[in-house]
Amino acid sequence: MRKFAAGLLTLLILVAAARAEVPAIGSAAPGFSLPDQDGAPRRLAEWRGRWVVLYFYPRDDTPGCTTEACNFRDDISLITALGAQVVGISVDDSVSHKAFAEKYRLPFPLLADATAAVARQYGALSDWLVLKMAKRYTFIVDPAGRIAKVYLSVDPARHAQEIVADLKTLQGGAAGR
Repeated sequence: MRKFAAGLLTLLILVAAARAEVPAIGSAAPGFSLPDQDGAPRRLAEWRGRWVVLYFYPRDDTPGCTTEACNFRDDISLITALGAQVVGISVDDSVSHKAFAEKYRLPFPLLADATAAVARQYGALSDWLVLKMAKRYTFIVDPAGRIAKVYLSVDPARHAQEIVADLKTLQGGAAGR
């Protein structure tokens, strides 16, 4: 039993060590190309010149993920008025994303990271060997394609409001330089 426990612990340590680090503030946001809820390929580069709210979430149509997505939906006019694009990413497929987006009338793309490669690039992957899920992490990417803000602890009920406030601060700070 001890050998099994030691082997399992070693395996978990190796899996954890293989995870990518979260990109640092000021670093280039890792590029990607992923299908959206309609199957159309979307690239981070298409939003160059705009602020991007890139949020990773565990699963479509679960309580916390629904709350977070609907709050982004409800605050979308405030976010777009700040020149920002909301983009959701999870490891669910495009079919699941389409049903989720239609059910809650989500006015922003949901990208399917079926291989979990993008979540891994952003350090936002929970990988338990048989189960992979995105962590609830958010990144604000500035118009130049650099990481401007990182959220590793997200309250789904307040996150959209936090994003609006931080976009105002980030843009005010950039304008004041």
